[in-house]
Amino acid sequence: MIRVLLVDDQHLIRAGLRMLCDAQPDIEVVGEADNGRDAITLAARLVPDLVVMDLRMPGVDGITATSRILAERPATRVLVLTTFGDDDHLYPALTAGACGFLLKDAPPGDLLDGVRRAAAGDSPFSQEVLQRLVQRAVHARAGAPRPTAGLTARERDVLNLVAEGLSNTEIADRLHIGVTTVKTHITSLMNKTGSPNRVRLALFARGA
Repeated sequence: MIRVLLVDDQHLIRAGLRMLCDAQPDIEVVGEADNGRDAITLAARLVPDLVVMDLRMPGVDGITATSRILAERPATRVLVLTTFGDDDHLYPALTAGACGFLLKDAPPGDLLDGVRRAAAGDSPFSQEVLQRLVQRAVHARAGAPRPTAGLTARERDVLNLVAEGLSNTEIADRLHIGVTTVKTHITSLMNKTGSPNRVRLALFARGA
C-alpha cells in the first residue's frame, strides 16, 4: 500500500486527486494540506511514502516545503504536481529534491502511474518537461568528455533503458534480470557517472 499525502491549496484539486487515489487498491491517502507549512507538519506526523506536492501556495511554498520535508526525512518521496512547467519552477523543485515533475493536465492514468513509479523509486516526468531537460542537457554537455569508458556492457544496457524512461521493473523484464540486480547496476552507474540521483542519470544517458 502506497501511503500518500496530498498538498494543494485548491480544494477541488485535492478532492479530485483523493477520489482518483481512493479508487485504487494499492494507494491510500493518509492526509491533505493546503499549504507548505501544514505539509511539513503532516509529513513528520503521518510519515507518508509519497507527498504529491503543488508548488504555488500561500505562505510556505511547495519548493520550500519539499526541501524541509526531505531534510527531516530523506526516505520520503516528493512528486511535484503543478500547472507551471517552466524552468523557474522545474529546476528549483529538482534542486529541493523532488523525484518527479508532472503537470496537472496529465491524464488520470499518467498521474496514477506517476504516483506508483515515484513510490517505487523511479522519477516520473511529463513528456514535455523531460524533453526540455534532455535538450538542455545535450546542449550543455556538447563536446564535453563523457566518463563512459569504465562501464560494463550490462551497465550500458541499463543506462540506455534508463534513458528511455523505463522503470526498474520494466528494465528487469527487458533484460531478463532481477529488480535487485537492476538497482545494483543503477547505483554503480550513479557512482561512475557522478549522477546524484536517477533524474541526473537519465539526463546523462540521453546526453551521452
